[in-house]
Amino acid sequence: MDYKIQSNSDLDTIELAQNIESERFDKMVICLYGDLGSGKTLFTKAFAKSMGIVDNITSPTFNIIKEYNGENDSKLYHMDVYRLNEVEEDLGIEEYFKKKGVTIIEWADQIEDILPKKRLDIIFKIIDENKRIIKLVPHGEEYEELINRVL
Repeated sequence: MDYKIQSNSDLDTIELAQNIESERFDKMVICLYGDLGSGKTLFTKAFAKSMGIVDNITSPTFNIIKEYNGENDSKLYHMDVYRLNEVEEDLGIEEYFKKKGVTIIEWADQIEDILPKKRLDIIFKIIDENKRIIKLVPHGEEYEELINRVL
């Protein structure tokens, strides 16, 4: 089942990220989709802050993957795969899906072939300068339960 919510401001998007983070679990994979400036990095920053990560979260466009340490030995693996046209070589991305921690992938449509079957897709659609429609698509029972707890 798909879920749609409306974000009327950055604060709404931040609140969604905080609520999802409050239900996080190990090996959680969140795939973010949407145009440039739609809220993907804002979501990731808010999620990271809720994890107790104090580092400045930036889009890892040139590094592809950045690793962050949060409170209580929690880990965040932040990926931006925008510049990957096709995965020709083994970059080790799939290994992160098995690691203890949370993986958030911006521009996940670039690597759809290697995404895990169980994940949460979040699709951001720009309506105007402040308003977004956010579609949440859980893949797997634990993600369905997570969305039911959060919304």
